[in-house]
Amino acid sequence: MVIPITTLWLPIVVAAVLVFVVSSIIHMFLTYHQKDYLKVPDEDRLMDALRPFNLPPGDYVFPHAAGMAAMNSEAYKQKAAKGPIAFVTVLRPGQVFGVGPQLMQWFAFSLLVGIVSAYMAGRMLAPGVDCLQVFRVTGTVAFACYSMALMQRSIWFSYNWTSTLRSMFDGLIYAALTAGAFGWLWPA
Repeated sequence: MVIPITTLWLPIVVAAVLVFVVSSIIHMFLTYHQKDYLKVPDEDRLMDALRPFNLPPGDYVFPHAAGMAAMNSEAYKQKAAKGPIAFVTVLRPGQVFGVGPQLMQWFAFSLLVGIVSAYMAGRMLAPGVDCLQVFRVTGTVAFACYSMALMQRSIWFSYNWTSTLRSMFDGLIYAALTAGAFGWLWPA
């Protein structure tokens, strides 16, 4: 029997609220993510050097190559050999003080993870199944949603593996919360 996603609206919302609250606690009160980014030496000088470029918000790489042909050019190879090579995300000035839009996007993403988890579980499990079965299915789906794609950052962009693993650990916590909400509120 297929359980419609609309029947599972309550665990979807409860899971998203739990994830939102716990992720806020993790990032506001626990300190293990403070090591995710390094401070550049002479930060003020670097910021002063970049400011005149008036870079609009976005993702940048330098040296930049528009395609494989450009990557094979001598000019690109010399720039890459000389370094530095960097992937940089530029935000609007002051954006770190107004995180309302990011928080709304995070909550919407958590709802989406709940919807995907509900979809999979609703097609795999019947009403009244054991809580542990619901926990396993929804927890696995939620972990895949919250954590697995994070490894690409380290694989392709040399993001620090320790930081990636810390974020994946967060994803494990979020998956457990999602699974707990579904196990608790699964229809009889």
